[in-house]
Amino acid sequence: MSNENTPLCEMLSPNLLRGRAAFITGGGSGINFAIARGLASVGADIALCGRSQDKLDAAAKELSQYNVRVFSAAADVRDRDSLGEAISSAASEFGRLDTVVAGAAGNFFAPAESLSSHGFRAVVDIDLVGSFHTAHASFDHLRPTKGNILFVSAGQSKLPFANQSHAGAAKAGIDNLMANLALEWGRFGIRSNSVVPGPIRDTEGMRRLTEPVGIERWNQAVALGRFGYAHEIAAIAVVLSSPLASYVTGARIVVDGGLELYGFGAISQALSAATPPD
Repeated sequence: MSNENTPLCEMLSPNLLRGRAAFITGGGSGINFAIARGLASVGADIALCGRSQDKLDAAAKELSQYNVRVFSAAADVRDRDSLGEAISSAASEFGRLDTVVAGAAGNFFAPAESLSSHGFRAVVDIDLVGSFHTAHASFDHLRPTKGNILFVSAGQSKLPFANQSHAGAAKAGIDNLMANLALEWGRFGIRSNSVVPGPIRDTEGMRRLTEPVGIERWNQAVALGRFGYAHEIAAIAVVLSSPLASYVTGARIVVDGGLELYGFGAISQALSAATPPD
């Protein structure tokens, strides 16, 4: 069984993506940083993007252990112009872009009846509109390299989940956007896929979703009976970004230990019980 001390990407060639370059939004922390680290470990030059330059600087310093170039640019994915400048700067720095990861996301725990319009819109703007901005601004750089776009989705995109109507709507839009881009941009050689993480330990999102019901209830809802590790998501992201997945596009790749096999019913019931109506 995998654990946090044995990153799966170490099983791949350290030169798998040597000479290629990746741009990752939300890359300063969490699953997105794990993806950045995985890509760096197989030779890709890395551009990190996020709203906090301090967080990006710390992440870039950690990536310095790999023999790759690292670039960072602070930008908000909701701002198409500043994000476009960051992507163009990264492409100029590296001379190319091969992989773009649309990972920036926002989420919180809220029953639909108490969710404000502003809160709903904030998540849709960051997750869905931000993903569109990322893909749109990357097109001209991915076309000459016949590159790929990887969206970070969630199980909420497919199955209803208590207190997550805003995130579910945004992620469902992301998966549909992914499929449309796979269809439309395939003629340019650009691949488009989604990776769908399950419950991943030591992430802010899971801390918020675990607190009301406890870890054991979550473990019971997962076929493999455990939380995943961020490097397990990174390994799939690396494969999807590499020639190993050269004929894979329009795919929603679920990496959740079997959570979707059971569905979210038991977890949703527990979460709803933890936040009873007034």
